[in-house]
Amino acid sequence: LCRSLPIFTFIINALLKPQKLVRHGATEFVLGLSEAGEGTVQRVNFNQVDWAEARVTLVSGKVVWLGDLAIGPVRSPYTTDVPFSFCYGDRTSRELLDTWQLKRSQRQLDESRTELLVTYTDEETGLQMRCVAVKYTDFPVVEWTLYFKNTSSNPTPVLENIQVLDTCLERGGDGEFLLHHGNGSPHSGLAPQTPMQYAPLETLLGHGAEKKLAAMEGLPAGGDLPYFNVEWFGEGTIVAVGWPGQWSAKFSRDDTNGLQMRAGQELTHFKLLPGEEVRTPLIAMLFWQGDWIRSQNIWRRWMITHNLPRPGGELPPPQLEASSSAQYIEMSEATEGNQIDFINHYFDEKIEIDYWWMDAGWYVFEDYWLTLGTWEPDPKRFPHGLRPVSDHMRTKGGKVIVWFVPERADTGTWLYENHPEWLLGHDGQRKLLDLGNPEAWNWAVDHFDKLIVEQGVDLFRMDGDATLPFWREQDTEDRQGITEIRHVEGLLAFWDELRRRHPKMLIDICAGGGARNELETLRRAVPLWRSDYAYETTGMQNLTYAMSLWIPFFGTGTNAFETYTFRSQMAPALCCIWDLRRRDIDYSFQRQMIMEWRQVADNYYGDYYPLTIYRTENDVWTAWQFDRPEVGQGMLQAFRRPESSTTQMNFKLRGLDPSSYYSIINMDIVGTVEMTGQDLMEKGLLVSITEQPGAVLIVYERLR
Repeated sequence: LCRSLPIFTFIINALLKPQKLVRHGATEFVLGLSEAGEGTVQRVNFNQVDWAEARVTLVSGKVVWLGDLAIGPVRSPYTTDVPFSFCYGDRTSRELLDTWQLKRSQRQLDESRTELLVTYTDEETGLQMRCVAVKYTDFPVVEWTLYFKNTSSNPTPVLENIQVLDTCLERGGDGEFLLHHGNGSPHSGLAPQTPMQYAPLETLLGHGAEKKLAAMEGLPAGGDLPYFNVEWFGEGTIVAVGWPGQWSAKFSRDDTNGLQMRAGQELTHFKLLPGEEVRTPLIAMLFWQGDWIRSQNIWRRWMITHNLPRPGGELPPPQLEASSSAQYIEMSEATEGNQIDFINHYFDEKIEIDYWWMDAGWYVFEDYWLTLGTWEPDPKRFPHGLRPVSDHMRTKGGKVIVWFVPERADTGTWLYENHPEWLLGHDGQRKLLDLGNPEAWNWAVDHFDKLIVEQGVDLFRMDGDATLPFWREQDTEDRQGITEIRHVEGLLAFWDELRRRHPKMLIDICAGGGARNELETLRRAVPLWRSDYAYETTGMQNLTYAMSLWIPFFGTGTNAFETYTFRSQMAPALCCIWDLRRRDIDYSFQRQMIMEWRQVADNYYGDYYPLTIYRTENDVWTAWQFDRPEVGQGMLQAFRRPESSTTQMNFKLRGLDPSSYYSIINMDIVGTVEMTGQDLMEKGLLVSITEQPGAVLIVYERLR
């Protein structure tokens, strides 16, 4: 699972070793055979040779058998130049760092992580740059963040164009660089919602090619996804940018075998004031060999093992939620009484939800969406606050989710009228709470902590809006990027402090859908509402197909009254929006579907294998597999879309033990079938769907 590559060592060496490796000796050689005579057959050359001990010693000292040596140009030795860059004053870091004072240290964080600290100090101006890196021993992953601090009593020269990732990959052998990347999930207030959100994309990076990717309006997953997989000749590297702000990345192909990768905060051009320190985005790199789908599963396992939040020390289990948002215009017409009644209806029908979801509109307002910033329950509709609802849900064995947008302040609200000094923006318009302002940050932490305690909030749901315009207009010419940095630092610290005060509480992250799903955020929160494009079946299938490549835990809603729709909407977390006040519905279907979902939902934590290509058309099938090799269980979901004339397809499964037998159960058919792992992977599993449209759910378990 975790075979690392020489490039993994390159990144570590780059952070620890200042010397450079120089390429010595020959870069090519020719094996030749001299004329040995024609023998007894005239004019035909039968010269032959057997090479003995046919080995080559490389510059590194590594000995390679001739048959294992790449044919064609051999990759240059990996450089140990630092994998980042910046400009300071009128010089580049490539020029400067060799002249600055250097200190290195490392410490063991835990059994699988080691922190590497590299500190450069410019004794002339007092600028100190720290690179804090973490290498993992259980995964081929290294990550790093840069910190810049002014240790002098004077402002520094301008620091600009900070590229936290700036390094070159060089391929050997045949093939070309192929960039796997994806569409983001734009905020529903900034762009139309489409079924192409999270769509997997591929860009071939031939000689001279360049590909630029970026966030949208300060929302890190609103434009392009901040995750990339660069593949070449049976190996590659995954790169992730961790920054809940405006990042950008560029992949530039040279005319030989190199690919330059650069990534960082999109705009940095600032001086640092005396004593001031700033941080950069986080870069994580995972190195792999084999095929790129295998690498995505290494990534998924790393995300689950080291990144997914663990409230109370446990991974969040698959969860079932319910809401009355569709019946009461979010919560704008909700009351204490109708919320309790709705909860009762769910449990009376034996649909035992884990969370009751209270979304926008529970607070004091004139227009439930356009007046945010007075964060108190509406006393007319909730005279005792939200606590009676949350307490009632607890009597049923469940918990509550409550929606907030802490950064937003609209005209006429308490925040807007009482603390304009805490806000960014123009008078008369919506403003942004400046989480880079210490007073504003302290108020936000204390106020929302108080709401969590007093209202009995179990899961803190945080929505968000576009932030970049507020940041950019605040900066002066010599401080561009500072407001964004301070806000991002404050946002991450806000989540960290709420989690510290409420260690068993899960945070749900939203931004008009999934526009904030980047690595630093997903270490603190989960996306229970992956996109504002919801319910439509083909789109729901495509969102699960694409999102599962990068994000192991996510949620969506279900409004299903038939099997095809429900199975299209299944996800690790599922929110029901049924109107259980209606008595003309046979709720046995809902109970059956929920039971089915609960039987299989743990498989979403397994390895993920797309079994068809990504398609948006309705005349095709789509299918995928989730596999948990540790327990020998998994599932296959397949969908025959409405216009497909195909009734059968054969799917070759992946990740199974070829020598074991597996029992296979189609959830719609009584009985089991047994097949070997080898047959399932080589011959495949024949799947029939007679309904149009139709969906099958197949589970399997290793027997022996």
